[in-house]
Amino acid sequence: QVQLVESGGGLAQAGGSLRLSCAASGRSFSSYAMGWFRQAPGKAREFVASITGSGDMTFLPDSVKGRFTISRDNAKNTLYLQMNTLKPEDTAIYYCVADVRPPRGWMYLRDLRYWGQGTQVTVSE
Repeated sequence: QVQLVESGGGLAQAGGSLRLSCAASGRSFSSYAMGWFRQAPGKAREFVASITGSGDMTFLPDSVKGRFTISRDNAKNTLYLQMNTLKPEDTAIYYCVADVRPPRGWMYLRDLRYWGQGTQVTVSE
């Protein structure tokens, strides 16, 4: 069992930055691939980023590549999402996710095993 708790969301201006954190409880944090999804009002949940258990590989869609960075600290059981050059269209609830399946194909999955409760990110013009 893995419990995930996100933090760091809030209000930012367009062009600004925010850093999300996800604290994980449970055993063997490094054995799980981790990632972030987001969901804006009235829209489908969207893949944002994923990372291998060791942190040696990351995957991001073109919509955030070059602006967002995913990383993890296995010693602290924590996942991060650094978001730079924020845009109003980045406004959404951001969810932390964990699963044992390889993170490369997470863009196409919606049945990932563990989800956090989400944290709101709002980007103003």
